[in-house]
Amino acid sequence: MEDINFFEKVYQVARLIPTGRVTSYGAIAAYLGTKGSSRMVGWAMQAAGNAKPPVPAHRVVNRQGLLTAKAHFGGNRMADMLESEGVKVVDDQIQDFKSHFWDPMIELAL
Repeated sequence: MEDINFFEKVYQVARLIPTGRVTSYGAIAAYLGTKGSSRMVGWAMQAAGNAKPPVPAHRVVNRQGLLTAKAHFGGNRMADMLESEGVKVVDDQIQDFKSHFWDPMIELAL
């Protein structure tokens, strides 16, 4: 991954998040070895709309399971997308967050 920019590294990880699972900005940052760059991961997700192949940015939330980026999806689209994958969302909060959490440090063990 050394020859690609940070946003593309983020997108590569995000594309691996399975349907029905979610991860956090911080988990992606930690996996990439840049633990303090959660905000940069958020900016990458915000810019992911035109990425090819598509990036499932709706599966990336904050560390508490809150849909902090929902405004970028318009209305309830982020919650609707997650719920269509079997992830229950109430008041912009993923229910049973721990059971849906996908940790790239574990799932993509180096």
